[in-house]
Amino acid sequence: MSTRRGDTRPQEARQQAIAEFVAKQGSATAVELAELTGVSVMTVHRDLDELARRGLLRKFRGGVSAQPSTVFESDAEYRLNARIEQKRAIAARAAELIDPGDSVMLDDSTTALQLAALLEPLAPLTVVTNYRRTIDEVCAMKDVRLIALGGDYFRTHDSFNGLPCTEAIASVNVDTAFISTSAMTAAMTYHQEQEIVVVKRAMLASASTKVLLMDSDKMPRTALHHLAPVDSFHRVIVDDGVEAALLAELRDRVEVEVASTKH
Repeated sequence: MSTRRGDTRPQEARQQAIAEFVAKQGSATAVELAELTGVSVMTVHRDLDELARRGLLRKFRGGVSAQPSTVFESDAEYRLNARIEQKRAIAARAAELIDPGDSVMLDDSTTALQLAALLEPLAPLTVVTNYRRTIDEVCAMKDVRLIALGGDYFRTHDSFNGLPCTEAIASVNVDTAFISTSAMTAAMTYHQEQEIVVVKRAMLASASTKVLLMDSDKMPRTALHHLAPVDSFHRVIVDDGVEAALLAELRDRVEVEVASTKH
């Protein structure tokens, strides 16, 4: 009888691994997840209870299933830790589009957060954002003017939204808006929440240049609400995990840049 070693990863990392596995597979049993992580079934059940509480997974007797992508992608904690390498690659390519003196708007996406971390060497800049973590990232940067968009605080997204936010967005005009969203096909971008769609559309309307930042895990997928047609963006930046056929379809509609994750 073989002895399974316990998973040495911190609880958060283990739960992240479980969430990603179930998202890809659609469902899994507690026994499968115990084998995946190397911990006991009892520990897996505790992890699943926590993931279900956070709205990431749906627990049932003996196992768990993925919530619809609309719920799964909305969790701020999950998004912060998911596909970091791809997001950093996309952000590095996006930073090449910014010149000193520019004004840029960053949405509440974690891909845009990775871009925010790269901005100080490009100063002087003006940065406009509704994402609390981006505000924290940028506020101490030298020669970077920060305009923080207020509004109703959405804990799930860790950002400010609602009517006050859209009104504040409408009062400015920026050189470039860098936007991401939860799903896209070759023709359309989507988001699961109408309140977030309204804010992202306002951001696009306020920018002279519109850049979409999308990691390959989000495509081709759909969500409940249309955000904007792909060809309404001036440029789309994706990572190198996008399938060739989809990439060709995208390039029929919009300028596409592929950020390499290979070092």
